[in-house]
Amino acid sequence: MIKEHAIVIGAGPCGLAAAISLQRIGITPLVIEQRNIVHSISQYPTYMTFFSTAERLEIGDIPFTTANDKPTRLEALNYYRTAAQRHKLRIQPFMTVKLITKTDNGFILNAVNQYGETYQYEAKYVIVSTGYFDHPNMLGIPGEELPKVSHFFREAHPYTGLDVAIIGGSNSSIDAALELERVGAHVTIVYRGAQYSKSIKPWVRPIIETKVENDHIKMLFSSRVEKIDNRTIDVSTPEGTVSLANDYVLVLTGFHPDHDFLTAAGVTFETEGHPTFNQDTMESNVPGIYLAGVVVSRKEDANEIFIESGRFHGDKIAAHLQTLGEGNE
Repeated sequence: MIKEHAIVIGAGPCGLAAAISLQRIGITPLVIEQRNIVHSISQYPTYMTFFSTAERLEIGDIPFTTANDKPTRLEALNYYRTAAQRHKLRIQPFMTVKLITKTDNGFILNAVNQYGETYQYEAKYVIVSTGYFDHPNMLGIPGEELPKVSHFFREAHPYTGLDVAIIGGSNSSIDAALELERVGAHVTIVYRGAQYSKSIKPWVRPIIETKVENDHIKMLFSSRVEKIDNRTIDVSTPEGTVSLANDYVLVLTGFHPDHDFLTAAGVTFETEGHPTFNQDTMESNVPGIYLAGVVVSRKEDANEIFIESGRFHGDKIAAHLQTLGEGNE
């Protein structure tokens, strides 16, 4: 049994920020991460640029400098890695917490590492700051399990000259479509909305509109993919069902937090789909379990919590722990 005063589950930006906040009040937590530091960001498209400015992504009072107006994925990976190193955070990567069990003295965490070896941790406080990239929003349609279907987009080059369908109309979908078109892919966007999403970045919208108007990208509004086959996809459109030639399908419909993990720990959920927690302290309905980051978002809207807002959750947690007599003050 490995005993800790506090454990942060998740080494994303919000989890790292929470760990730094705890250190500032004299609590040195162990950060347990299922994969690598800021794993979600490492899964972003290779050449992605953030919507937020660098300043709004900063944690731990470490300046985030960039040569551009908005930072890139590579710059963010370097920044958060550097922030963790400068604050000397204790991070255990490639360790998956399977279960949190409440005890009289706190919590027992059952975990397993990348080799299948099991561990048990004991902690008085647990801060859950898990991400969502392991839980894509599934379509539930025939053919979704085919190898040609992916819920991730990394880069466009492998799709050169191929027929690619993108399901979804968010920023990620539009950005992927533009990258794919630039390398010569034949792109069709299938979107259930009747018009372009209001969330599309304002400087990107005129570009995608021009591409669609000039037939460089095909846009199907008010449409849904009904079936995926090896060579085709069936799409329900306002004009009826059509069959389109297809080599690959990118299902970019978003992700959601792991609700089952929290439920097993005793955390309840509200009708809006988010876990029960105090917005002033970030403590869940289970005393001693705190939540930080995207984990507090609604089930189908993980994008409502961003780094720029979730990075402050740790400050609320630290302040509450101080009122309980924990830390330096």
